Amino acid sequence: MKEHRRHFLGTAAMTLFAAELVMIGCAEAQTSKAKPADVPAIEPGTNTSFGSLKQIDAGVLNVGYAEAGPADGPAVILLHGWPYDIHSFVDVAPLLASAGYRVIVPHLRGHGTTRFLSSATFRNAQQSVVALDVIALMDALGIGKAILAGYDWGARTADIIAALWPERCKATVSVNGYLINNLERNRLPLPPKAEHGWWYQYYFATERGRAGLYANRRGLAKLIWEVNSPKWNFDDATFDRTAASFDNPDYVSIVIHNYRWRLSLAEGDPQYNDLEKRLAEGPVIAVPTITLDGDSDGVAPATDGASYAGKFSGKRTHRIIKGIGHNLPQEAPQAFAEAIVEVDGY
Repeated sequence: MKEHRRHFLGTAAMTLFAAELVMIGCAEAQTSKAKPADVPAIEPGTNTSFGSLKQIDAGVLNVGYAEAGPADGPAVILLHGWPYDIHSFVDVAPLLASAGYRVIVPHLRGHGTTRFLSSATFRNAQQSVVALDVIALMDALGIGKAILAGYDWGARTADIIAALWPERCKATVSVNGYLINNLERNRLPLPPKAEHGWWYQYYFATERGRAGLYANRRGLAKLIWEVNSPKWNFDDATFDRTAASFDNPDYVSIVIHNYRWRLSLAEGDPQYNDLEKRLAEGPVIAVPTITLDGDSDGVAPATDGASYAGKFSGKRTHRIIKGIGHNLPQEAPQAFAEAIVEVDGY
């Protein structure tokens, strides 16, 4: 990895809030001097807790997040998927912190300690809104630019920010590649085996499915964990730590809206129509990227990444992690952390 000068550039970002100009100090992304080989070896499951979480108002949310590493280090934002939470990164975060990164791990809307500021806010989970949540969090934390890394909902969110707001994204690590949704394409049938893998989306399209998620949120999540990662021998304590995040009062509404919106069975917010039109066009990602697949992913089978290669115009590396399922950062934290350090040097 090339050596880069460590530097810190202070900038001031002007935003209009309550009819007043508010100055937000945004730190430009630094580059760590760490190399993938510097990431220490770790046994998955070594860490079980982030300790106390922080809370901050950001956009329409009060976001709960974990933070690790030096406050002046290059920023990395780790984004979880469903049905998971920030514990997917409980081993990744300390690895990156030891390499000098400032690591932010937020609960997405509807999860954990993240709450809506107003009971009147539409419980919307369309793809552009989740990405805007992360932009709002970066603004609130004074982070001008960051490496964004995630899987499932989190990978999609990182892809969207990299595509639409590349000035905020230094690089990405995206599990399962290019995940930006196109609603018209989502209307098309998939091969039967693939359709079978998305059974829960069709379940959630029904009122029976909503009631089932409300009544059996833990049982459904545990089943999906087992199907998504058939070789991951997680224990009850590991699952229970994450399952506590599903007690969020907006969890069911957010999950149901997300999957119904993807199938065009629920409306999004019209104010985001222009963003969704841009996303439907399949915007190209120009920032450096590493795409990862687990070769034992039960819902998104590993590929060579060729099918979406044209969606990345910057330097990109694709690799397959052996014996790993869908929740790649928790199952293979060292490989995930090494990918972040590596892409930082591109």
